[in-house]
Amino acid sequence: MLLLNSFITFLIAPLGTALLAWTVAAVLSLRGRKRSAQVLAVLAFVWLWCWSTPLASHWIRGQLEASYPPLPLAAVPAAQAVVVLGGTMDPSDALRPWPNLGQAADRVWHASRLFASGKAPVVMLSGGSDLTQASEPEALSMRQFMLDLGVPAAALLTEELSRNTRQNAEMSAKLLSERGIHKILLVTSALHMRRAVKLFEQQGLEVHAVATDHEVGTSNGRWPWLPDANSLDGSARAFKEIVAHWTLANQPSSSSSR
Repeated sequence: MLLLNSFITFLIAPLGTALLAWTVAAVLSLRGRKRSAQVLAVLAFVWLWCWSTPLASHWIRGQLEASYPPLPLAAVPAAQAVVVLGGTMDPSDALRPWPNLGQAADRVWHASRLFASGKAPVVMLSGGSDLTQASEPEALSMRQFMLDLGVPAAALLTEELSRNTRQNAEMSAKLLSERGIHKILLVTSALHMRRAVKLFEQQGLEVHAVATDHEVGTSNGRWPWLPDANSLDGSARAFKEIVAHWTLANQPSSSSSR
């Protein structure tokens, strides 16, 4: 199922869509439909170019991030627990003795600030890993990072089995419920927050979003219409969130209940 989800995610991303269109264009060309093949190939090129530019990529990511701007600590309400979603780092493996911090590692740093400011007495770290590739679940690597940031071990809980956001919500909610916790501060990237909030609320939790890892600033760069790999990657992640949230919002009510 994870492989299927990864393949679908690739296809809905701009690069995957363009490659699929070019494949169809090649088939049309082989069947003698040269004009249709040329039109489709050009459209695929324009599509890929567009979403590879900083201007388009920043725009679509900004649509997702706008609802979850950075909050000063004073504006964050108190709760029973902070929940931090994985995707922040690569755990250690046979070649690397230490975890490798990723782009979203400031989720963990921001959670430590929330704890230090007294916003919640407990921090739950949610995220598993493929243990054929990694030496430990990501939640344990995040835990070590939190300890290094000065958060006491007694305040840390780990959920070590989830592999996607839906599992984050389901498995974290179960552990939180066992401790009588129902009001949480949810920490994840702003791009990811809308879908994450929906999934955690479906588990009966009172969720207060505390977004971090904002990607869109005030500038699109000097040459906003020139494509680059970072912009293409950003567009792909935004497409994934949009399609996943649309799918979630259009599920039958019986399948989206707790």
